[in-house]
Amino acid sequence: MSKPVITLTIELTGIAKSIAGHSQVKLEISASATYHDVVFELARLYPDLVNILIDADRRNFLSSNLFIINDEMTDPVFLMEQHPRNGDKLTLLSVMTGG
Repeated sequence: MSKPVITLTIELTGIAKSIAGHSQVKLEISASATYHDVVFELARLYPDLVNILIDADRRNFLSSNLFIINDEMTDPVFLMEQHPRNGDKLTLLSVMTGG
């Protein structure tokens, strides 16, 4: 028996978009997946993101990178152990700082 899956849309912006060569990817992932698993899947699909936006562990972002859920800036992902919901749109946002 197959495990239930959910479908997510990942919007890639900035350097992630440049590296991937497109601005959006659809992911089918286990319904029990966490945001760590989503990051792992992105690292698998786009290994060049590792050590640029994704940590070498392939489960976390490097600092200043995060997901925004369904275009709501008030609802970023800070707890990577949480579970995305079917149909969510996750925008990979890289917050660059500097002076």
